[in-house]
Amino acid sequence: MIDAVALPVTEESQVGEARRIAVALATEVGFNETDRGKVAIVTTEAAKNVVKHAREGELLLRTLKTTAGYSIEIVALDRGQGMANVALCLRDGFSTAGSPGTGLGAIKRLSTFFDIHSVPKLGTALLARLEPTQNSREAFQNSNYLEFGAIHLPKVGEQICGDSWATENHLDKNLILVADGLGYGDLAEEASREAVRVFQENAKLGPKAILEKAHAALKNTRGAAAAIAQIDPTQQTICFAGIGNISGVVVTDNQSRSMVSYNGTVGHMMRKVAEFVYPWSQQSLLIMHSDGLAAQWNLNRYPGLASRHPALIAAVLYRDFKRTRDDMTVIVAKVRNPIAKARGLQTVRL
Repeated sequence: MIDAVALPVTEESQVGEARRIAVALATEVGFNETDRGKVAIVTTEAAKNVVKHAREGELLLRTLKTTAGYSIEIVALDRGQGMANVALCLRDGFSTAGSPGTGLGAIKRLSTFFDIHSVPKLGTALLARLEPTQNSREAFQNSNYLEFGAIHLPKVGEQICGDSWATENHLDKNLILVADGLGYGDLAEEASREAVRVFQENAKLGPKAILEKAHAALKNTRGAAAAIAQIDPTQQTICFAGIGNISGVVVTDNQSRSMVSYNGTVGHMMRKVAEFVYPWSQQSLLIMHSDGLAAQWNLNRYPGLASRHPALIAAVLYRDFKRTRDDMTVIVAKVRNPIAKARGLQTVRL
């Protein structure tokens, strides 16, 4: 089963192809005819908006496993003129392109979860998640302290992503792994998936001990760069250990702090591994990514983005800083919205 796909959207003819793929994904995860129809409408409207308002854009489609089953995530990205007043643009009847002006409103109404971020002259990022009707009340109920957003895609022209990522919750501590198998293709994926296996089987240990076990387990693979973050909400700390070029950054109150990794390759050369502890708060963001994302990003360039859903933050970073010559993974984590958690779903705040 394909769980993620990136589709360029630059002309009207690509809208239909995006709709077909989105409906195929929905069919694979059990959406009924009515719910597949909603997926078709949302995908069509999102793609049409990109064509109308930007010279180049992209749709990211993926399936997500939730506590109630599967959902479909649709992300529309463009580098168009953006919106000065997002709330106004969401009203039915408002249009700057001579259309009926119902597209964004329809997307919001049909989605279980909807979020959007736009900056004039930088572009727009739109996130829509759809659940089967019978699951919508449970869609986002989750006891996890954190909510996550992820973009995980192979190098352009490849079908297999050599990066892997995973999360685990143990004793109320959240652990996040990002691993980048050397090179790309099957052998890179084998190495990064082995790192995930070790991570999942040893979540009770700390980041340093898990990496040491992974180093032994990956000796017969190509090897990988890997980093693990462990967030402890009780102590308000984040413990981090990394080997190789996986970036880890904590963002708090518009201040970014890069976390320390050592040079080396898990499975081949790991002369030293150590844990470093950093402050964590209810307002903090954790951003981890492989070197498929350029490291010179700065969230301060995007007013209001840090308050959006982690999936939208990850998508904007992907849009503006992806490197097409390598596999790409970016994970964003933040404290779950308590109001949304209590209601079992999340709503856009404008």
